[in-house]
Amino acid sequence: MNHSESAYGLWSLVILNSAIFIMFAFSFFKPATGRDWRTFGAFAAFVVALFVEMYGFPLTIYLMSGWLQTRFPGLDLLSHNSGHLWSTLLGEKGDPHFGVLHIASYIFLGYGFYLLSTAWHVLYHAQRRNSLATSGPYARIRHPQYVAFVMILLGFLLQWPTLLTLVMFPILLLMYGRLAVTEEEEMRSQFGDVYDLYAKRTPRFFPNLSPSSGTPKD
Repeated sequence: MNHSESAYGLWSLVILNSAIFIMFAFSFFKPATGRDWRTFGAFAAFVVALFVEMYGFPLTIYLMSGWLQTRFPGLDLLSHNSGHLWSTLLGEKGDPHFGVLHIASYIFLGYGFYLLSTAWHVLYHAQRRNSLATSGPYARIRHPQYVAFVMILLGFLLQWPTLLTLVMFPILLLMYGRLAVTEEEEMRSQFGDVYDLYAKRTPRFFPNLSPSSGTPKD
């Protein structure tokens, strides 16, 4: 294994990057209720765990170091590029930042933040009118903000997978799913038949690809 200068122990970058992404998401999501804060808090915990391993201490690389050295002799485990494990495991050559998965991660991140912003704008005005949000992304799916958070998390996982964030991801999916069901119960109590009609024609998470699609998917 080569021993170049370590790309870790950069705790100032951990704090800076965590703060940037958390505040960026906060500016779009603007949590107000306890449910909002739970949603946002889980996202923030994922982001911090990600950047701790990306720039602070590479726990995943450390735990896998024996297998990685055997499978990929000559791999510099302390370099930043080695932390892009998908690139390493798939045997990609060159700078991983220009790999297919890394480019895909930018698409997920970009569209996720865009969807989060657009959904919040629609929801904010609906709440001010005390009406049901049914326009914009809410016309295609019932929970665009939760979908946006999942897209952002998936984008991060495509870019820099870690054991901790891989464990957290399905837990967050279950959490967001339960929060969505709870939110629907509250909306049904508030709007009654209006919400039932909206829920009948609008899928929960996955938009219908065509108007002729059958029963909405959850």
